[in-house]
Amino acid sequence: MSSKVVLITGTSSGIGLAAAVAAAQAGWRVVATLRDTGRADALRKAATEAGVELDVRRLDVTDEASVAAAVDGVIADHGRLDAVINNAGAGHVGTLENESVAEVRTVMEVNFFGVLHVSKAALPHLRASGGRLITVTSVGGVVGQPFNEAYCAAKFAVEGYMESLAPVAAKAGVTVSVVEPGAVATEFVNNIGVDLEGEVAAAGPYADALRAYLERTIGQFAGSAQTPAEAAEAVLEALTADRPAFRIQTSDWARGFTGTKLADVDGSAVLGLTGGWVG
Repeated sequence: MSSKVVLITGTSSGIGLAAAVAAAQAGWRVVATLRDTGRADALRKAATEAGVELDVRRLDVTDEASVAAAVDGVIADHGRLDAVINNAGAGHVGTLENESVAEVRTVMEVNFFGVLHVSKAALPHLRASGGRLITVTSVGGVVGQPFNEAYCAAKFAVEGYMESLAPVAAKAGVTVSVVEPGAVATEFVNNIGVDLEGEVAAAGPYADALRAYLERTIGQFAGSAQTPAEAAEAVLEALTADRPAFRIQTSDWARGFTGTKLADVDGSAVLGLTGGWVG
């Protein structure tokens, strides 16, 4: 059994929870983190049902002190860190005229700067172990989508940052990958944090467009969404494959959707080019 250690953020539900259990089943020592450990019941239940053990800890990706304490604690208790899976994030639906710039900043803080906080704290230890830095982004990090301006901007930022970091990190022995889920069951309505009918009522000149978008999107989630466990298989691929791609989609639908924009679907052409720029 592997003695490698992986830290995963955002494990209270969804892909993060499923990835934590799957990694533990694959033999990793899993440090499963979440902002509020009082919300860990589902995580602990899933681990028990799977017959695995998780090291559950608090980590708030928006708080640098919390991030530093969590990473330092992993090193103190486990002696190493071989992989990080940046999964924590928050959905958001809105459009520019109807929301404040402060709300957009909050979305960026969680979904972009939170990734940077964790990655920066972890990188010295990943260099030491020749480890992996994996970030769960979204197909919304490739294709901009209506009423997802702030969310897609944050995910675009993560994708651009990691694509730029990847050849630099590779020279230091760290493999960087992004995982792009499409629709994942239960997460959209539960996690975007808004009253959908209330948002439509308050949308003013955008009400009809917002209703059409929500009806289409909720219908898509009902008809073709993956389970979190299915999406987590792609995360496990990034964690365990001998030579994981930089860009990994979680389903054929996600590959087709991102493929409408990306000819270089797995990122190898871009990294093959830019990797030569650093020696």
